[in-house]
Amino acid sequence: MFQNKARSHTSPDYILLGVIISLLLIGVIMVYSSSYVWAEYKFGDAWYYVKRQVLFAGVGVAAMLFVMKIPYSTWKKYARVILLACFILLFLVLILGIGMVRGGAQSWIGIGAFSIQPSEFMKLGLIIFLSAFLATKQKYITSLKQGFLPSIMLIFTAFGLIMLQPDLGTGMVLVLTCMILVFAAGARLSHFFGLALLGLIGFVGLIASAPYRISRITAFLNPWEDPLGDGFQIIQSLYAIGPGGLMGLGFGNSLQKYFYLPEPQTDFIFAILGEELGFIGGTIVLLLFLLLLWRGIKVSLEAPDLFSRFLALGIVSMLAIQAMINISVVIGLIPVTGITLPFLSYGGSSLTLILCSVGILLNISRYTKI
Repeated sequence: MFQNKARSHTSPDYILLGVIISLLLIGVIMVYSSSYVWAEYKFGDAWYYVKRQVLFAGVGVAAMLFVMKIPYSTWKKYARVILLACFILLFLVLILGIGMVRGGAQSWIGIGAFSIQPSEFMKLGLIIFLSAFLATKQKYITSLKQGFLPSIMLIFTAFGLIMLQPDLGTGMVLVLTCMILVFAAGARLSHFFGLALLGLIGFVGLIASAPYRISRITAFLNPWEDPLGDGFQIIQSLYAIGPGGLMGLGFGNSLQKYFYLPEPQTDFIFAILGEELGFIGGTIVLLLFLLLLWRGIKVSLEAPDLFSRFLALGIVSMLAIQAMINISVVIGLIPVTGITLPFLSYGGSSLTLILCSVGILLNISRYTKI
């Protein structure tokens, strides 16, 4: 169980910062390599996606550096306001005429030439609120009614709204991240076992209620049963990774980005990286994520109070879970869920929110001795 302890103000964790910048640079390079064929075909500009990614990255890094200067305790003061704003955005995106449909999910709100994804805001907003709640109510977390149940009800209310879009991948990241926080706060294992049983029943219900989810599972078990339909993405992803071998085909030499793997700059960017940079390139990216996880956990363990410890743990867990799910999908370990790879995949609101999140993590690291 976490305990409060005081620390003096220090510099941020430069190893953590270096890992973040390294992943971001790899992402920009791979967005260009994976997207220029599709960008040239669709927009007549091979640099279309990478120019926007550089813009998103620039805004995100500026936001990260700004957030890094804000004392982490500020987020605790405004935790309720932040969560309320996130819920309002989740309701708005479900309204026809406001929410935009992409890839079969009504998950976006358009703002001029750009758009935001409210579920990305909810991931961070719920981590902030739940960290504040658990820091204040930790002594009640072993109580089903006073601690465990209120936390779970809040988590699954947010999950339910995200599933109305629907967006199972983001919902999974949110639930798993928050469960780690509740577990770290000291919740009883018996409560988790009961929740797991209910969750299994609910998960089966979610799958049964949507035929496309059943199709994704059958495609995962045997993608060759429908190679031009539900199994197409995973087959093309494996076709990308397989020929990469140890050293890869060389930067820019991917074949799968030539209209085989749909929009490879997003969810399947790791497949193109594996094809061009091989096992070595993929391993370097995995090691960077493991280093990020290690430094984030060290920040959490050395953080000065309960709120900052939960907050740091929540942020690093979110990033690790999202990366794990994305890479597992790309290499065929789990069914396709449609979720981006942190720092690497093309995207505006996702990348910006991720960089803001690590800005908070870097601020917490300034109050630790690591």
